[in-house]
Amino acid sequence: MTESISTERSEWRNPDTMVRVKPFAAIRPPKQYVEEVAARPYDVLNSAEAKAEAGEKSLLHITKPEIDFDPIIDEHSQPAYDKAVENFKAWQEKGWLVQDEKPCYYVYAQTMEGRTQYGLVVCAHTDDYAEGKIKKHELTRKDKEEDRMIHVRIQNANIEPVFFSYPDNAEINEIVSRYIAGEAEYDFVAEDGFGHHFWVIDSDEDIARITEIFAEIPAFYVADGHHRTAAAALVGAELRGKNPAHTGDEEYNFFMTVAFPDSQLKIIDYNRVVKDLNGLTPTQLLDALAEDFEVCEKGSGIYKPGKLHEFSMYLEGKWYSLTAKEGRYDDNDPIGVLDVTILSNLVLDRILGIADLRTSKRIDFVGGIRGLGELSRRVDSGEMAVAFALYPVSMKQLVDIADSGNIMPPKTTWFEPKLRSGLAIHKLA
Repeated sequence: MTESISTERSEWRNPDTMVRVKPFAAIRPPKQYVEEVAARPYDVLNSAEAKAEAGEKSLLHITKPEIDFDPIIDEHSQPAYDKAVENFKAWQEKGWLVQDEKPCYYVYAQTMEGRTQYGLVVCAHTDDYAEGKIKKHELTRKDKEEDRMIHVRIQNANIEPVFFSYPDNAEINEIVSRYIAGEAEYDFVAEDGFGHHFWVIDSDEDIARITEIFAEIPAFYVADGHHRTAAAALVGAELRGKNPAHTGDEEYNFFMTVAFPDSQLKIIDYNRVVKDLNGLTPTQLLDALAEDFEVCEKGSGIYKPGKLHEFSMYLEGKWYSLTAKEGRYDDNDPIGVLDVTILSNLVLDRILGIADLRTSKRIDFVGGIRGLGELSRRVDSGEMAVAFALYPVSMKQLVDIADSGNIMPPKTTWFEPKLRSGLAIHKLA
């Protein structure tokens, strides 16, 4: 792969805050094992799917160790945690995971549908998260934070990376372009059709310069992995409290991330399916929608929203376009202008009686990677009564909300492709 990286730059705020990164000696598979070790992230597979997918060397035996029991046991049980530690140690003893001799940075690129995005694998500092230099756009749940904290504690390592974005930087792009012009350390296509490519940045000069450049970068933005980010920061704080000689430079102050330039990322749609019509008939639902939307029947063929504030709905074998009327939303409100907010306020809450998306059992969420055919399938099967497809959120909207200190509604962003786990692991000691 010899293509160059775009140097397009975005408008970013808060230039008075800068982030801190460092290289690390990754624990990673030798070339001949990488395709067998690398696995999808822990949170995109249930236990049964992971058991069916995991080969002998798969990292899933470490990230989802409950699959090693027959029958599968509770993933939150002590035997599962013990098995995770046992497997991580065994993978290193067998040579399926080996630590690099020196701290490096790494380029991790992903190819999906002809588009490639190039990230840097670095360690970010937990202080930057505590101080708001690593910006989030979603709320986290304490139970999920604690679950991820347990995995970091027992392994004393970040087994899986988090997914960050940062403002495009021409010099970083130039350094990355030089490395990707050479032969990749890893280069394979996974079973889902996505390409994964990996280079090692081991030049002391380049490592030093990357560290210096990031010291001038205003902020990181969490794209995916809010709970892993929060857990890493909390474990770092715990270890800090146990070390009377703490300096702030210890390895436990850092956690592993893959950081991508904002211009290369693409957010795809995150859609909704609802189990019932809240006592309404389909005709009554259409009449209620007409108060706030221009409703247009589109027939039986899949209809995809083409712009902001336009939705598509699947009901009783037909697709409809729903275009929000003027005055039904506030373009000056970074949260109120989001299509997820408009749909939640005007349809899910007002008409269908779903006030809390986090707790309601009447709604489910479908990532756009599954296609709109998944929406019609779930309605046609009788499992769901109606489906709504949304126009994707933009990176600018995400940044505006994170910079303003606001939080997006649940299930707003879906980044694809997901980071492959097992290409690099960061030890905290």
